[in-house]
Amino acid sequence: MALIQMDFHSETLKRTVPVNIILPFERFSAPFPTLYLLHGLTDNANGWLSYSRIRLWAEESGLAVVMPSGENSFYIDILVKDGCLGDFGEYVGRELVEVTREVFPLSRKREDTFLGGLSMGGFGACRNALKYWKTFGKAAVLSGALHVYEYPADWVENQGNTIGEVRNFGNLEETRNTDRNPRYLIREIQNDPEGRFPAFYIACGLQDSLLEANRSMAKALRDAGAEVVYEEGEGGHDWDFWDAYIQRVLKWLGYSGVRKTENAG
Repeated sequence: MALIQMDFHSETLKRTVPVNIILPFERFSAPFPTLYLLHGLTDNANGWLSYSRIRLWAEESGLAVVMPSGENSFYIDILVKDGCLGDFGEYVGRELVEVTREVFPLSRKREDTFLGGLSMGGFGACRNALKYWKTFGKAAVLSGALHVYEYPADWVENQGNTIGEVRNFGNLEETRNTDRNPRYLIREIQNDPEGRFPAFYIACGLQDSLLEANRSMAKALRDAGAEVVYEEGEGGHDWDFWDAYIQRVLKWLGYSGVRKTENAG
């Protein structure tokens, strides 16, 4: 297994960005199925490596894991198109996939390409798996920060806006019917004759204030025709929950201790 720390200049974000990559090459054959795994608010590309056992489980299962830094962007594109901050949605949904596939022996098949994340990263996984449904076959949302368009505006502005992150979305009423809102993207796929939903795994803790938002999004996806596995369990909005449930994600993906790409020698 190799843990690779890579910096590259992102044309989408207009700056040099860090990415961590796990490649389980010692016991498994390329091309590798790949999970693009997103961190939460105020964290960075090291979050999953620092607070979960994803490195161990990836090594055991044969799954490559790509962990970018999304800053506090919610993994959506900026509203000011001539600004210098860049488009994090396009970065995650297109450029990061293209670059890592070019540099590393990753599978280029939709059915082998997954997107997941926790909290803010859970929102990013949900939104960008729907936006870039041609790329991602499955998406995992852990304690997704899906409240922005699911909860009343006053709750979002006061309780769900810890460091001003709601400003990323602009005026909520004006952007509700844009691709910033996962429900808008659900309708876009429904209205596309060739549209295909990714399969979704969504989980949230029973003591998490975002529980109802995750329930409502799971229902919206299921009602629209998406394949959805939804789970709840004891826990809050913390690493105890995410470390436990990322194991369930890997099992759902089919790469929890599965060695179907293992080298014969």
